[in-house]
Amino acid sequence: MTESAVGLPENEDVVDISAASLPPLALRVARGVFTGPTARVSDGMYARIVSGRAHRERFSVHLEKGAVVDTDTYFGRFAASYFQRWTTVSEVKVSCSYRAAGRARARLVASDSGGNTRAVQTLDIDGEGTCSLTTRLDSFLDGGSLWVEFTAIDGALTVADLEWTVPAPQQIRPVAIAICTFNRADDCAATLAAIADDTELSKTVDAVYVVDQGNDHVSDRPLFSRVAADLGSKLHYLRQANLGGAGGFTRGLFEISAADDHANVILMDDDILCEPESILRMNAFANVTKEPMLVGAQMLYLMNPDRLHVGAEEADLSKLKAGRWAAGSRHNANMLKKRQDKRVDAGYNAWWSCLIPAEAIAEIGLPLPMFFQWDDIEYGIRSRAAGFVTATLPNAGVWHADFHWKDRDDWAKYFSIRNSLITAALHSDFDTKSLAKLMTREITQYLVSMQYGLAYTMIRGIEDFLAGPDILRDGGQAVLKAIREERKNFPETINHPASDIPGIDDAAMVVRQAGFQPRKDRLDLVLAKRVLNQWTGRTRHEIASIPAAEAHWWHVSLFDTAVVTDAAQTGVRVRRRDRVKAKELAERTAKLMKRFTAEGNAAQQQFRRAVPELTSRENWSRLYELDDDKR
Repeated sequence: MTESAVGLPENEDVVDISAASLPPLALRVARGVFTGPTARVSDGMYARIVSGRAHRERFSVHLEKGAVVDTDTYFGRFAASYFQRWTTVSEVKVSCSYRAAGRARARLVASDSGGNTRAVQTLDIDGEGTCSLTTRLDSFLDGGSLWVEFTAIDGALTVADLEWTVPAPQQIRPVAIAICTFNRADDCAATLAAIADDTELSKTVDAVYVVDQGNDHVSDRPLFSRVAADLGSKLHYLRQANLGGAGGFTRGLFEISAADDHANVILMDDDILCEPESILRMNAFANVTKEPMLVGAQMLYLMNPDRLHVGAEEADLSKLKAGRWAAGSRHNANMLKKRQDKRVDAGYNAWWSCLIPAEAIAEIGLPLPMFFQWDDIEYGIRSRAAGFVTATLPNAGVWHADFHWKDRDDWAKYFSIRNSLITAALHSDFDTKSLAKLMTREITQYLVSMQYGLAYTMIRGIEDFLAGPDILRDGGQAVLKAIREERKNFPETINHPASDIPGIDDAAMVVRQAGFQPRKDRLDLVLAKRVLNQWTGRTRHEIASIPAAEAHWWHVSLFDTAVVTDAAQTGVRVRRRDRVKAKELAERTAKLMKRFTAEGNAAQQQFRRAVPELTSRENWSRLYELDDDKR
C-alpha cells in the first residue's frame, strides 16, 4: 500500500491519522461534531442545548447570549475509560477556536463508572482565539467519560474546530477500508460518498477497497463515478463471484494484508448509514493501544436512529447464541436519555464496522469460508484466543438495519446453525449431549409452530456440520442455491401480500393476541403438551391472525391455521398444521440427534485440523480464482 502524501495542517503540532513523513507531536483522536450526517439523525446525539438558543453546523456551534451547550452525548463524549484501560495515553487535551462577544466560559467535565459527574477544569474566555483544557487519564479505569460545556455569558459565542488530541506514537499506521457489497449499489455508493466527502477524514485513509459480488454493480451508479474521481488512486474496485459476507470481507483482508503488512483494516457493511467520524476514532484509538487489538464501532438502529443495539457483544457457545450483551452494557437503549459510563469488555465486534490490525491477520490467518453469519464472531473469538482482544468504542457508531425487523424464517437459518456449530466446535468444550437437547427443543418449537421449512432448514445445517470441513470447500455457493430450492417445498415459507392470501377468507380470520408466557420452569411441559395436542388434533380450528410480536411458539401452536405477519411487515405467512410433515421431520430429528451425539466430537476434530488450510491465503486464492502470482 502506498503512503498518502498528506501535508501538515495549519497547526503543525496536530496531524490527521496518515502516513505523514514527519512524526506528529499530537494525534487527533476525535473531532467535535455538532450535527449528524443526515437530518434523520437527532442532533441530540452530538450536542445538547442545555438552555437558551444555539445554532449548529457540522463542526461548529453558535450560542446566543445566555445559552449553554455541552457534548454530554453519544458522539460528544470522549471515552476516557477505554483510553486509560487499553492505550499508552496518560493525558488528553481538548481544544477549539472561539469568537466571543463578551465573557464566556469553557468547562471540562467528567463522569465515573456510576454516572456521577465532576468538573475537571474551567476556563473563562473572551474575544477571539483558541483555548485548550487538559486532564490526566488516571481515574477512569472502571468507567467514565469526558465532555465539554460552553456558556455564552455576556454575549454570543461561536465554537469551532473542536478536537481531542493525545501524544502521538512514534509511528502512525496506514489504514485501509474494505466494503463488501451484494446488489446494494445505491447504499454502497452512499457509504463511499460519506467517506470521500469528509475531506479531513479521507486524507487519513490510505486505501478504500470495494468488493462487489452482485450483478447490480456499484460502478454503474453516477455517484460512484464522482466518488472515484474524489478518491483517485486510493479506490480499488474488485468484482468477484458471490462468496457471501465472509468471502467479500476476506477479499479486503486478503488484498490489504498483501499490500502492507503493518496496516489497520477497517471492515464496513455496504448498507450502513456511515458516520465518518467513527472511522477516525476507531483508527486513532488503534494507533495508541498498548498491543495490537481489534477495535469496533457500535451498531445504532437505522430505523430508530437514537437507539443503541448493544454496547458490547459476546457469544454463549454452550447455547449457540451470539449477540448476547456483555455484562454492564446497554442494549436497545435510547441514547438521548441513557449514557454509557461503565467500561464494558467485548467478546467480539460484528463487521458492520470493525478494525483488524495486520498482526492479527499474520498470526491467525484469514476468516473461515463460512459464506454468511458467524464468520465475524468466529474470527473475533479466534483473535482473542491468540491474544488480540476487542474493544467496542462507546462514542463510535454506525447505523445498521434493525435486527428485529428481519424475519427469522429464512434460508439464513441454515448458515446460522451450521456456522454456530463450527464456531462452538473450534472454541468450546462442545458437549454434544447438551447441544443435542438444545437443538431438539428448538426444532420441536418450530414444528409445533407449523414452521416446517424452518425446522428442515435447521436440520440441513446440522447434517452438513456432521459432513465435515468439505462443506466449506466452495465457499458456500452450492449450498446457498440448494437450500433456497429445497425450502420451496414448504408453503409456509412464502411471504404473501396481506391483500391476497391464498385460501384464506378475510372475514374468517380472527386476530388472536398471545396470553401470558409460560413460566420458564414449565416451558418443556408446555412444549410436550403442544406436541400431543397437535398430534391428536386438539387444536383450535379457527383461522388465527397473529401479529409478528405475538407469534410465540406456545401461542401459534394452539391453532390449526395461523396467518402470521412477517417481522419485516411486508406481508404474511400462512402456517397450516400438517401431521405428515411433522412426523417425518420429528423422526428425522430424532435420528439426527442420535447421530450428532455419537459423531459430533469427531466432526469437531475434523474442523480443528482443517482450520490452517481453510484460512490460508492459498485456499482463498483458489476460491477467488486468482493466478498463482497473485497469491
